[in-house]
Amino acid sequence: MDLRAIGFDPSIIDTLHELLDIHEEGEKSQTHPSRAYIRDSKAMAETPADVKETPNAYVFVIDMPGLKQDQLQVQVEEGNLLTVCGQRKREKDKDQGVNYIKMERRLGKYLKKFQLPDNADTDKISASYNLGK
Repeated sequence: MDLRAIGFDPSIIDTLHELLDIHEEGEKSQTHPSRAYIRDSKAMAETPADVKETPNAYVFVIDMPGLKQDQLQVQVEEGNLLTVCGQRKREKDKDQGVNYIKMERRLGKYLKKFQLPDNADTDKISASYNLGK
């Protein structure tokens, strides 16, 4: 069911997630994971990847369908942690009166993290975008 037909704006879910995360930060518990952690864990589990070792490099192949190149972020964080992420949001319908009958394509956050070896030369890290090839 397309909830927009009854006046529901899907972008409000993103706003609600942010508000819940802000509220939760004030009530941090050592025994329960945060909502943001749970969402990140789910995004990581649903983002398939292959890792290959060549004589000169490691190659990471990650499937993030529906994302455009400018929607992807690749960075190396402290401790040689390679992070690749992006977010696919629902496209705005240009035609008025359009209602989805079925929606199976994934929306939301994609996230994959890889711990690089201590001797990894992070200055030589490069990324390429292959449009699903």
